[in-house]
Amino acid sequence: MLFAGIHIGHKNRANGPARGQLIGNLAPDFELQTLDGKSMKLSDFRGKAVLLNFWATYCGPCKVEIPWFVELQKEYGPQGFQIVGVAMDDASTEEIAKFAQEMSINYPVLLGKESVGQSYGGVGALPVSFFVDRGGKLIAREFGLQSRSVFVDHIKKALGQATQARN
Repeated sequence: MLFAGIHIGHKNRANGPARGQLIGNLAPDFELQTLDGKSMKLSDFRGKAVLLNFWATYCGPCKVEIPWFVELQKEYGPQGFQIVGVAMDDASTEEIAKFAQEMSINYPVLLGKESVGQSYGGVGALPVSFFVDRGGKLIAREFGLQSRSVFVDHIKKALGQATQARN
């Protein structure tokens, strides 16, 4: 039964929108609440390169990535880059806000919904990161913990694609 569950999980992922159907297309738009109760849409960031990161407070690899993201937001933000964190756990808004403060998160944190994760092909394992160019197209995705250099490469690509597209 375990094999069947793993096989079905891989099969569902393979048939879902994340498997080759999202990359190169517009990122699915969504509207979620920020930690201070405001609404925010992904499309609010059109014109910027975006790293959309699905994470959770209990996720060990997420805790490794977040300090990198804080640095990357400082480094690439002035060039038109924006990280958007989507908290996908069951912690309270207050717990997530406390975690964000402790981690010195300097980018918007949104309260995730399963439906948003599903629109990106499912986010059953965390972290999952999607890279969106300035035009709103998904250019890459990464499942699980990656090296910092992988993130930098995708960020540069997201920033550079828009420049190349305008020329």
